[in-house]
Amino acid sequence: MAKVKICGITNIEDALLASEHGADALGFIFAPSPRKVRPEEVKEMVAKLPPFVAKVGVFAHHTLSEIKEIMSFCGLDLAQLHGGEPPDFCALLAPKAIKAIALESLPPLSELKRYNIAAFLLDREKKMTSPLLANNSGPMTGDSYHWQKAREIKGVKPVILGGGLTPENVRQAVEIAQPYAVDVASGVEKSPGKKDPKKLRDFIEAAKRES
Repeated sequence: MAKVKICGITNIEDALLASEHGADALGFIFAPSPRKVRPEEVKEMVAKLPPFVAKVGVFAHHTLSEIKEIMSFCGLDLAQLHGGEPPDFCALLAPKAIKAIALESLPPLSELKRYNIAAFLLDREKKMTSPLLANNSGPMTGDSYHWQKAREIKGVKPVILGGGLTPENVRQAVEIAQPYAVDVASGVEKSPGKKDPKKLRDFIEAAKRES
């Protein structure tokens, strides 16, 4: 059963709703984004969350000292890194780092093995297409090609699958990629930073449903 991370949390109502529906982790964005939150806001939310829900800070181009200071201040469990952080930088946060990588600039497996991290977040920069076949049933879409690549990488480190997931496609994504977890932000929103309760519930139920 795949775990679920709901990212782009901006308010305690959405945080608690996601937790109640079975989210395993919540993401708080400190990088430039319509969903960016202040450390003071996150600290207040974290204090009200259940103890067994992981709290993840999303960073990009922050210094090591900035990341550690925010994590400590807010009471976060993991740092999700979206900048150009090399393996040596990530190792300084081990075992509390998740490294985001884009499929288009995916390093060779030998390079990925250098990362001392908790997991890779596999994301996308743009829609992809491929002439490859999926289960001999026809041409693979950009999504299914992306998901198949995620499955190949999971032998190196646990994979968190992100990028374009919705309540409608997450079940197929889980079946193809077989990831450790899935990650969603905009796919369960009614507006940037505000979650849609029905989409949130449907996404988590679909992601965790047994095949």
